[in-house]
Amino acid sequence: MRRSGGEMLRMSTDTAAADATISSDPKQVSSNAAAKKLAAHAIKLGGLGFGTTFLQWFAAFAAIYLLILDRTNWKTNILTGLLVPYIFFSLPSLLFDFFRGQVGKWIAFIAVILRLFFPQRFPDWLELPAAIILIIVVAPSLFADTVRGGWIGALICLVIGCYLLQEHIRASGGFRNSFTQPHGISNTVGIILLFVYPVWALIVDFV
Repeated sequence: MRRSGGEMLRMSTDTAAADATISSDPKQVSSNAAAKKLAAHAIKLGGLGFGTTFLQWFAAFAAIYLLILDRTNWKTNILTGLLVPYIFFSLPSLLFDFFRGQVGKWIAFIAVILRLFFPQRFPDWLELPAAIILIIVVAPSLFADTVRGGWIGALICLVIGCYLLQEHIRASGGFRNSFTQPHGISNTVGIILLFVYPVWALIVDFV
């Protein structure tokens, strides 16, 4: 039986549509798989980023805690001075950008004026906090934007934590004494908390 031209055209059209559907199925499957993979990576990165930010706040408060202890029972200036670069490299971006702006510039300006011309009105306990603000304000972009947010900044924080811990253990007369002395355990716990952020940041950076 001979088929009309319309039937032939309809059959060829149906065949082309079926072929297009079959060829589009693998593409759709591949596209869905890529979307799921991308979503999984986004969730993973979002979780890691949240964890890093949380631990930055944690580390900053631990360093501030040690600065407060310095005015009570930890009198080694070398150790407390190292907390200044540690806070610089570990301070959360929200606080860092806040103090790097006009607020920090005014605080640094007033601190310098008081220290130079009215030293009797500048208490000793303000020296390290003022030094932190001053470094944040005047730090070059290489340190403030590149080193601070990368693995080098985290490595510097880790080295500072290791140095502080071994110096504190030596000053306490041994590892056991650092946990048993009346004021030793508070310092030991504070220093150990300094390790949390840099270790996590290095793991995230190299994973």
